Amino acid sequence: MHLKLPSLLPVAVAIAGSRLCHAALYQQLSDLPGNIDFDFIIAGGGTAGAVLANRLSEVSRYQVLLIEAGPLDRDILDIEVPYFQPRLPGGPYDWNYTTVPQPGLNGRTVPYARGRVLGGSSSINFMFYSRGSASDYDRWARVTGDSGWSWRRLLPYFLKNERLVPPADGHNTTGQFDPTVHSRDGVTLVSLPSYNQTATDGRTIEATKQLGPDFRFNLDLNSGNPLGVGWNQYTVGNGKRSSSSSSYLSDRYLRRRNLHVVLNTHVTRVLPSAGSSTTRPVFRTVEVLAGANRVQLKAKKEVILSAGSIGSCHILLNSGIGNNTELSALGIKPQVNLPSVGKNLTDHPLASVTWRVSSNETFDVFNNSPELQAQALEQWQQNKTGPMTTPGINQVIWLRIPNDSPLWNTYPDPASGRQSPHIELAMTNSAGFSGLVGRFVTLGMAIPSPLSRGSLTLTSSNPLTPPTINPNFYSSPFDAQAMLIAVRSAQRFFAAPAWKDYVLEHAWPFTEDIITQEGEEGDEAVLAVLRNITSTAWHPIGTLAMSAKDAGYGVVDPDLRVKGVVGLRVVDASVMPYIPAAHTQAPVYAIAERASDLIKTAWD
Repeated sequence: MHLKLPSLLPVAVAIAGSRLCHAALYQQLSDLPGNIDFDFIIAGGGTAGAVLANRLSEVSRYQVLLIEAGPLDRDILDIEVPYFQPRLPGGPYDWNYTTVPQPGLNGRTVPYARGRVLGGSSSINFMFYSRGSASDYDRWARVTGDSGWSWRRLLPYFLKNERLVPPADGHNTTGQFDPTVHSRDGVTLVSLPSYNQTATDGRTIEATKQLGPDFRFNLDLNSGNPLGVGWNQYTVGNGKRSSSSSSYLSDRYLRRRNLHVVLNTHVTRVLPSAGSSTTRPVFRTVEVLAGANRVQLKAKKEVILSAGSIGSCHILLNSGIGNNTELSALGIKPQVNLPSVGKNLTDHPLASVTWRVSSNETFDVFNNSPELQAQALEQWQQNKTGPMTTPGINQVIWLRIPNDSPLWNTYPDPASGRQSPHIELAMTNSAGFSGLVGRFVTLGMAIPSPLSRGSLTLTSSNPLTPPTINPNFYSSPFDAQAMLIAVRSAQRFFAAPAWKDYVLEHAWPFTEDIITQEGEEGDEAVLAVLRNITSTAWHPIGTLAMSAKDAGYGVVDPDLRVKGVVGLRVVDASVMPYIPAAHTQAPVYAIAERASDLIKTAWD
């Protein structure tokens, strides 16, 4: 490979020669040997990209290059220590995106964290391991015309990814999960909560016996039927975060002679091959920034975009793949007219409600004590146990809006099926996001099946200009109404006898008068506050959605190949046609595992 780097000029990289090099982590592109003939180039070393790099390099005759814009994730306490997760958004391992002002949130902008480090967002996320409902994937199968995306066909890929391990405290987990729906043989470590929240764990389970079917106990929320109350599961193993990097790119895999990972290198565009057909152009070249220089890298077989719902879409638009009219207006030469690029952005809106409690046994005591935290960090460093091993949410509740709700007179049901939820509540025995000092209990609230749709667009032909991110939160009034019902569901939950004398008055974000006010006026007052505090669960999907091969919409076909071109696939959350009722990490792992098999089969 010959690199000539005249400033700001595209440089073609000739890739030919020996296959005798060893796999390695390269800190920058100039460290990459010049004698490698790459079969696959993967743009983005995040949740999906790491899986692809691992699985494709299982075939010893394939030379695989993985390109990551950020640095190495190893030995970074904020990443490894689960308790430190809140330090990561807005920090050095985040792309630090911000949305445009959201009309549904009273014109507020929202910070939009995306991982910029090896492991991508799996290195900075909240580590929830949730699969969603079986009908989520059956709906994907219907809209793509490919039964391979159904729950039954995807479940083996969820299991291929997962390695269930004991929690760090070693407690007996009998009755907290269903072992028949899990795997102990996969790659990414998954465990149940490892730190007992003594004041709330027992009360939460007791409330399931008191409140009726909506809040019934669910032995395992990852069985494909998530409705009810159950124990949370995390991508945490042996007291540490288990990311796509620490699992799929661990040292045992990086010893492969045919796997190469380049860090601190930003993929900006994919380029058509010279002389390729105008009807089906070939895209097997990536443009990357090496310092101040643009360098081209060519793949023999395929380029695979795995830069996430923001990054992959941004790359395609900068490459001239999107709406021809919109691209031309920015001075970008249109290459392939795919108007659906960037047009299906979907995300889960997030809010929370907090009450004061009568107990001193809350996580607030730990959260507000630097001395206790220092002792806990020393414990974690010694044996990977203690409160540092937990992100702090031990139970999750998935609920449906009742079938007789007047909402259904106005809106279609956005859930994928009758066993798929409209509301998520997440229990933490602390002040949560409120920032209050004292003793509290909080329920985080998300809308897992929103009707709102947003977009990702460009404002400039400069690929280094951040994209315009518009999740369009609450653009459908249904989503705001669903969040209102989430508030009322939280009130119902804490009205259970199990919480008597523990949960006291409401603390945040409402006044006691607002949250207890009845009737339409009370609902409007709650909605007004929700618009001021709602944020994102950081689950963007759908910007490059898959559709049936013969569909006149969509960006990729059911095999995740970009429509209308040769040599280019997308494998990440952007291909999801509908958002699952789940935290999106586990679904992305399953997509990437299946995609790896699809790619291998195509080239066998």
